[in-house]
Amino acid sequence: MKYGDRVLFDYLNLTIKPKDKIGLVGRNGAGKSTLLKIIAGEQSPDSGKVNVPGSATIGYLHQEMSLPKGRTVKEETLRAFDHIHEMERRLEYLHGEIDTRTDYESDDYTRLLNEFTDLNDRFVMVGGANMEGETERVLKGLGFKQRDFDRLTDEFSGGWQMRIELAKMLLQKPDYLLLDEPTNHLDIESIIWLESFLKDYPGAVITISHDKQFLDNTTSRTIEIELGKIFEYKASYSKYVELRKERREKQMASFDNQQRVIAQKERTISRFMAKANKTKMAQSMQKQLDKMERIEIDNADTASMKLRFPEPPRSGQIVLDGQGVVKKYGDLMVLDGVDLRIERGERVAFVGQNGQGKTTLAKILVGDIPPTAGEVVKGHNIHLGYYAQNQAAELDGKITLLETMELHSPPEKRTQLRKILGNFMFSGEDVDKKVSVLSGGERARLALACLMLRPVNLLILDEPTNHMDIISKEVLKEAVMNYTGTLIVVSHDREFLGGLTEKTIEFRDHQLNTYLGDVNFFLEKRALDNMREVELRNVQKAAPAKKKELSYEERKKLTRAVSNAEKKIDRLEKEIEAYDLRMADPAFYEDPNMDSEMEKYKSLKKSLDEAMEEWEAAHEALEGV
Repeated sequence: MKYGDRVLFDYLNLTIKPKDKIGLVGRNGAGKSTLLKIIAGEQSPDSGKVNVPGSATIGYLHQEMSLPKGRTVKEETLRAFDHIHEMERRLEYLHGEIDTRTDYESDDYTRLLNEFTDLNDRFVMVGGANMEGETERVLKGLGFKQRDFDRLTDEFSGGWQMRIELAKMLLQKPDYLLLDEPTNHLDIESIIWLESFLKDYPGAVITISHDKQFLDNTTSRTIEIELGKIFEYKASYSKYVELRKERREKQMASFDNQQRVIAQKERTISRFMAKANKTKMAQSMQKQLDKMERIEIDNADTASMKLRFPEPPRSGQIVLDGQGVVKKYGDLMVLDGVDLRIERGERVAFVGQNGQGKTTLAKILVGDIPPTAGEVVKGHNIHLGYYAQNQAAELDGKITLLETMELHSPPEKRTQLRKILGNFMFSGEDVDKKVSVLSGGERARLALACLMLRPVNLLILDEPTNHMDIISKEVLKEAVMNYTGTLIVVSHDREFLGGLTEKTIEFRDHQLNTYLGDVNFFLEKRALDNMREVELRNVQKAAPAKKKELSYEERKKLTRAVSNAEKKIDRLEKEIEAYDLRMADPAFYEDPNMDSEMEKYKSLKKSLDEAMEEWEAAHEALEGV
């Protein structure tokens, strides 16, 4: 497969078995989406062909799609069963024929019976007996509420329309399900639901995704596209990374060993050729050497961004203080009187279903949109850096990359712009390209480059990993991990968020729910909360719960635990405050022991979180919660 002079694929051979769960991985531009289009029959290869079993069905969820207007969400989703309605009509016809015919011994009657039995079995298998129930289950799994079912699809954004298309595809249950970035417009809860659905999917699934955790949870075979070739691994993504490293290490060791053998033989041949009585032996050795199958090292695309946020200036202790924030769009309530205080050095994740107000609050915090009521006050000496969800798309396509950087650059950085662009994988003539010709991933890199031109002490990132390949996401995460200012990040990418923040704020029902831990802690607690909700419902149905009476010894023990935890919290907060004062002095960063001191600082903050959890658990037990 070629694009101009560029060879995208070079004689690929690939077999997909009926129940394969495949992750298709590679750098942006490697050809993953093109390969899916070829398999789906939407694009023809320059040479070679794709053989699909005659009766097999293919479902292809791609990134560009549009729904017809005028139907409700439920009506449009039920179109997934158009083929089942045809089956229903055929079953009704066959049933009528069987009821009225009397030629019970004829071959024709036997054929009718066999067709009716086979078709009825298939009708049950594809969910024909419970179409509406299955439709509602899948729509709810993908984040729709019951009240959304009767709304027109026109009322929903492109991301939600993609969910409707995905729901239709899952309900159709094609033999080969091709998914191109299915998690791009899903929130964390919907992603977890989709993982569960795909694990039990009866057909083959081929997935392109930059979400490592999603790939780990849904695939058992990984196909890597790199520089026109494919490499197959019978493993999910994380294991594939290990196996690829081992393969390349073994390949390099074999190559080095063979080169030593070749060099030794060439030296021997040279010596023998100089002696008349050894010439024949030398010629024989040369023939053997010429026939040797040479080991070749697979080319690897190792290019990656080099990111480092400038050292942030010191801000006041209170960075943002929001009181009674309300945001309405007409009759639609998004945020209903929420309070939010962000202090210096905090690292916070905003999570929750799409449409719950994460991006809206981020825009209010940076001043892009006003609240309907309430206020947000910025603290002292705040230097804000904001990466909006549509930041990459809103770059001016008519100007070049270098001109884009010049628009965002302070004067003192102008001489360094080409070098900075090089760190973001734009080199040579790339800098004179128009922004309009860049891919989504390249635009995201350019937007990040613009963000890093000035030092900021409050960094707000809204879905920064959209359009990024896995390697670029890893580089970005490392840079954000090393960022020492105050951080707010909106993301649905669990792997990116894991370990990145120390507080998680869930947006649900127009309110904020705070969890003192990263996204994994939040997901664990939410699962427990859900179980508690189930238990409470069951208890309410049965009888009012009685508060557990504590013995004197139990109460004494818990009171001591609460007191000890409070003392521990007080001590740790004082130690952290002392570190904050030291870190405000520029001399701190010239100390040769700075790295070990920073590790101690992180350890103290972790210990404080643990102490808070101990206090909470003991306090709840003491109160009989």
